[in-house]
Amino acid sequence: MRSAGRPHDDPTGDVVRWAAFSCLLVPVVLVVYGTSFGGAAVATLGLLAVTAACRVLLRHSEKNRRAAARMSAEEPPPPAHRGRHSRAGGGMHRGCRGSGPVSPHD
Repeated sequence: MRSAGRPHDDPTGDVVRWAAFSCLLVPVVLVVYGTSFGGAAVATLGLLAVTAACRVLLRHSEKNRRAAARMSAEEPPPPAHRGRHSRAGGGMHRGCRGSGPVSPHD
């Protein structure tokens, strides 16, 4: 059982629990408002199929996110990007006067 002050440990589980609750609530509402039991059963099966597919996709997404976080924690950060036309060497740069010694004021 979860206490009120404790943060959510499983947000995907919370979403799936609410979806399951909706799968139970929707057929009751449909029957109360005049839909046949067969129609409510078909709606329930459709909702259950969508809920199951969403659960699988959410779990897969969580697994990939955890794996990516683990990989990024293990790898050093990539070298800084120097721009589209930049080069690692010290060749001619935009705004330079040309060849010759570089003064501290350039």
